Amino acid sequence: QVQLVESGGGLVQAGGSLRLSCVASGSILSRADMGWYRQAPGKQRELVARSTVIYSTIYADSVKGRFTISRDIPKNTVYLQMNNLKPEDTAVYYCNNAVQWWPWGQGTQVTVSS
Repeated sequence: QVQLVESGGGLVQAGGSLRLSCVASGSILSRADMGWYRQAPGKQRELVARSTVIYSTIYADSVKGRFTISRDIPKNTVYLQMNNLKPEDTAVYYCNNAVQWWPWGQGTQVTVSS
């Protein structure tokens, strides 16, 4: 059973930056497309960034140019660098397999004040 633990969220002013981390149990990141998702209150969970096994990256239009996904295979960790944050980025952020979901972690709350 894969376990995912997200961290790094917090309260930040608009224009600020945060770096989220997601640690996965086991050495699985080299074999999986990984994604960062977010869910704002009253909205569906959405995929905002994806890192494939061949290290290509795909971003939602809403975060393109501001967010960067990366992975550290030896550390079993996926990162999301978020720059120039906007109030509409406020949400709970989760990481997961981008193809076939594993059990969800608890997520990490990101709140951007205007």
